[in-house]
Amino acid sequence: MADGGCNSSLRLPCVFSPKSRQYLASFAQDGRLRIWNTDSKILHQEYVPSAHLSATCTCIVWGPCRIAKEGPRRKKRKSEAGHVEDLADLLALGTVAGSIIIYSAVKGALHCTLDGGHNGGVNCVEWHPEDGLLYSGSDDSYIVEWDLQTSKTRCKWKADRASVTSLCVSPDGKLLLSAGQTIKMWDLKTKEVYRKFTGHSTAVTNLRFATTRPPDSNGLYFLSGAAHDRLISVWQVQKDSNDKNSVVSFTLTDDPQHIDLFTSNSKEEAVRLAVVCKDGQLHLFEHFLNGPCRKPLSPSCTVQMSGLEDIPVPVPLLAAALTADTRSLLLAYGSYLQPVMERLVSGVKTPVVNVKSKVIVPGLPGHQAPVKAALGSEKRKKCTDTKENVFQTRKDNLIKKTVSRLPIPAVLPLVEELTKRMQGHPYTAVLMVRWLKAVLMQHTSYLSSLPDLVSQLGVLYHMIESRVKMFHKLTKLHGKLYLLMTQVRLGTSCFHCTVNSSATTKNSTRETRSREKPKLCLNNHTNVVYITYLMSIYS
Repeated sequence: MADGGCNSSLRLPCVFSPKSRQYLASFAQDGRLRIWNTDSKILHQEYVPSAHLSATCTCIVWGPCRIAKEGPRRKKRKSEAGHVEDLADLLALGTVAGSIIIYSAVKGALHCTLDGGHNGGVNCVEWHPEDGLLYSGSDDSYIVEWDLQTSKTRCKWKADRASVTSLCVSPDGKLLLSAGQTIKMWDLKTKEVYRKFTGHSTAVTNLRFATTRPPDSNGLYFLSGAAHDRLISVWQVQKDSNDKNSVVSFTLTDDPQHIDLFTSNSKEEAVRLAVVCKDGQLHLFEHFLNGPCRKPLSPSCTVQMSGLEDIPVPVPLLAAALTADTRSLLLAYGSYLQPVMERLVSGVKTPVVNVKSKVIVPGLPGHQAPVKAALGSEKRKKCTDTKENVFQTRKDNLIKKTVSRLPIPAVLPLVEELTKRMQGHPYTAVLMVRWLKAVLMQHTSYLSSLPDLVSQLGVLYHMIESRVKMFHKLTKLHGKLYLLMTQVRLGTSCFHCTVNSSATTKNSTRETRSREKPKLCLNNHTNVVYITYLMSIYS
């Protein structure tokens, strides 16, 4: 089970505590850390960092649950004598100044501060499940391993050419995932790269292990989500294969902002996944990870919160947490200053009927009749005309926005349609190239995840290859024609000079005729012979 603690700088962090989900930690615009009790729905603690105005919090991650020794002890009941409660205690807060704040929820005070490890802002923080270690990634492209007992750096190594945007430690604590320009899997014992994975064209913002199986069993899977990418990719770590492509994809409505999941311990157990998107919607997935899946998977359920106004207004979700009960879900929505926490239980609900409600059934006034066939055909014709007009646009900004809002299942049909249109009129082909460029830039990760991409895009590939070969010949022809036209212009100017010089020796009555007569035209025998001579030279 994992919590989405690393977030992009444009979104404030907000995460539930692990296991019991008793607390919600959020960092608001005023620079204060607030911890809310999810049962009582009241503010539990509030902490103001000393440099909260100059060092904005970029990510929050709860540490592993442990037995808390601090705080007043009470006499246990007989029913609690053999029960040991694991409490969520430590919180790690990454800042833009490069420091990491460790806060104790049990003490209600600062535990320690980790300084001197990074020269840039901290983008992500990840706890080791057992050894009391902490890992952090920064804009300086380094990963730092921290020892919480000494509050000092234990190890530091360069992870990528660009910023390290996401980290994740495997459930057994032996492997570490890092994301920059590519996704790398590190052996934490040797600090060497174990595997590399490519497929995202933008910064990876979320990394999560989906299974607890060892990598040598071919059953280790992890998932990733990237900025400006409406897709969650699942990768398989295989022992005897260096396959770098994703095996499963989950479709979203917008960029993934918060991810929570229940890991799979065996092939017979499905992975449960909850994803909060940038548009405020929550998507739930459940899938058995057992090899590749060719088609992207749609969510089994989508949740969108709205207000109580006459015209419902969507309320953005801040975070979501799965529980041990498969029928319940914990949500946080509204404002970061005072979020609303609600436990959602799946099942059949009775609709609320009030005075403003109106029941409409077939046979009663107000129920609309089915749409006529003629109207439907007219509507389809109008949609076809609209499609033609859209493809004729030359505005790159409009094309980019249209392609970015395109559903994932419609990407491949659009590419096929563009390929057909590129084989038509040259003017239409130029317009289709603009669309194709936008599709390839926006949906690179999805297209690269398709196992049979070569066969599906074979026509497009051969067409581009043939046109590239023809371009070299056209360039040569363009050069020859340019030289030809230059010589024609030069011969024309020399001919005019000869005619004008001979005309000056004649009388004034024939001077006008001599000036009008020698005008150059392509039917003139002299010019035809001259052009034929030039073509024999440059052919």
